[in-house]
Amino acid sequence: MDKNEKLPMRTLSLADENFAVLAKLFPNAVTETVDENGVVVRAIDADVLAQEINTHVVSGREERYQFTWPDKKKSVLLANAPIAAALRPCREESVDFDNTENLYIEGDNLDVLKLLRETYLNRIKLIYIDPPYNTGKDFIYEDDFAEETGEFLRRDGQYDEQGNRLTPNLDSNGRFHTDWLNMIYPRLRIARDLLTDDGVIFISIDDNEIENLIKICNEIFGEENYINTISLNAKVSAGASGGGEDRKLKKNIEYIVIYCRNLANFPAINPVYRETELMDYINKMKSDGKSFKYTNILYTCEGIAPFKVIKDGNGDDIEISIVNNYQIKTIKQVSKEENLTEKEVFYKYFNQIMTTTNAQTSIRDKVWKATDSDNNMYIASYCPKSGKNKGQKIDLIFMGKQKVLIIWLKDTAIEKDGVLFKREKIGTYWDGFSWINVTKEGSIKFDNGKKPIALIQQMISIIPNNENMTVLDFFSGSATTAHAVINFNNEDGGKRKFIMVQVAEPCDESSEAYKEGYKNICEIGKERIRRAGKKIKEDNKDKEGIENLDIGFRVLKLDSSNMKDVYYTPGEYAQLNFDIEGFMDNIKPDRSDEDLLFQVMLDLGIPLSAKIRQDGKMFYVNDNYLIACFDRIDTTLITEIAKKKPYYAVFRDSSFINDSAMVNFEQVFSTYSPNTLRRVL
Repeated sequence: MDKNEKLPMRTLSLADENFAVLAKLFPNAVTETVDENGVVVRAIDADVLAQEINTHVVSGREERYQFTWPDKKKSVLLANAPIAAALRPCREESVDFDNTENLYIEGDNLDVLKLLRETYLNRIKLIYIDPPYNTGKDFIYEDDFAEETGEFLRRDGQYDEQGNRLTPNLDSNGRFHTDWLNMIYPRLRIARDLLTDDGVIFISIDDNEIENLIKICNEIFGEENYINTISLNAKVSAGASGGGEDRKLKKNIEYIVIYCRNLANFPAINPVYRETELMDYINKMKSDGKSFKYTNILYTCEGIAPFKVIKDGNGDDIEISIVNNYQIKTIKQVSKEENLTEKEVFYKYFNQIMTTTNAQTSIRDKVWKATDSDNNMYIASYCPKSGKNKGQKIDLIFMGKQKVLIIWLKDTAIEKDGVLFKREKIGTYWDGFSWINVTKEGSIKFDNGKKPIALIQQMISIIPNNENMTVLDFFSGSATTAHAVINFNNEDGGKRKFIMVQVAEPCDESSEAYKEGYKNICEIGKERIRRAGKKIKEDNKDKEGIENLDIGFRVLKLDSSNMKDVYYTPGEYAQLNFDIEGFMDNIKPDRSDEDLLFQVMLDLGIPLSAKIRQDGKMFYVNDNYLIACFDRIDTTLITEIAKKKPYYAVFRDSSFINDSAMVNFEQVFSTYSPNTLRRVL
């Protein structure tokens, strides 16, 4: 790549990238043909390709297993097609613009995803989306690439400020499923590219499209990368009366479909628990006629001495110790002896409360054989080769004539803020979330499918090492995901970041939000984040480190490219006898230097949350990683920049104050910073 190169200022064509990969692998399969317009175009010879890969190539109308629908091919092309657009910063609507690492992006999420693709390729650890469920009342994006803009603006007036039509997908529509599939498919195609190799996507859906969603995800992410489908008890939000309840059971379940990017790199997930205050749990068991099994206390455990060293199945040591003095008492016995309530006993002896099990394990068998059949207690210390304690030295206690294993209450319960909770591991059925006041969470009422903050946090929590992850939500609605990220960071001191993407869908004029002055969903989302962050800081004002909690966000708005058309097609203007010199300033007059900077950052793959410092005419991004100057520059300023040795230096083509500055440009950088990559607009 040349040191001095013109920036493309548009996204790449994925189709071109895919063709280049295929051509590199099988150059002899590359050929040319004539299209329907008589134009010579590049092509792939399917016969040659079939010979090279030595397998049958299905083509034409030949039967095959596939999931398809009308316009699927166009949907694929749409996902791959490049765009020339920009994300323009909006400081006045942002919070702590200069310091925050969070992003709120307004605009059609398909175009936004395309713009983010190069910069955030393989950088997003978790994606959560709550797309339209296609209930017959949803407004969904219609990515109409067959009609002229003016035509679809005239149809019924349902469009946003970027010219993206938001159309009601009524169940009377003959293309009811097709329109939804064509909406979701290209967005998921690009979303996959953003995930890290160990990344994961959670998708909320209900029974209207869950079958189609899973088929699409199997195609995009790979069936082998399917993780789970969560059944979510959402009885308040999904259990409205009517809806054919005379013929069907009441609907109270929604779903969360989970796929990873690459199962081979996906870590074992953290288990999910239902937590109940311990004494409430015990009392509920009693009322149900059941007995709570953790009723004993290892009251005394002394005189521990080495007994014997044996080998496990891998030949590694198991160190056995004998407990010469131990005593076990019941909860009731200690309660009576120490004049304590049973609750007080549970709290006082929490770490010593136990029961026993006859579970068969290879370790138990070996200890039993190596010890005796007397009523003694032994401790076996070893390092498991698998399981949750893999590689960690643990102690197992065996007692009695049959060497039953002691299991601890502390392994199935937890103490939080001085309160004991019983934990029950749950699988793919999630409930226990409060839906009654969920529409009011964040101090802003939003009636359209709002999810509980706790639900989003539970999704985040099951992913290991999530403390510094970036979470993307490109159907962000009322910004519950952003609220959850900030709240979670406050709870555990994490440094998670969020990227919210939402089209400025107008609020229904009959809605509470509209009556409160919110014109569109983006206004609701941004205000919710502002209020949530402020309240969390106020509620935790005495908490150590609360001043470091990132409650800010940079607002970016999707718009047309900052560059005039002549920037992309100067040859066409020359053929029309335009005076190209008259177009030397190829940047639109309403665009600011900061607008240009953010489009440059996208082109160069620099995160949009990067630290930016402006000093006079110059912008410094992530210290000296990028230095940009879009104002007039002379040799002196060029020399000053070159001496700072940035990785990238970016200028406007028309910025050079005279011919001498332009001539000296290369020489100055060759002298002071030859490795700097220079780019021009």
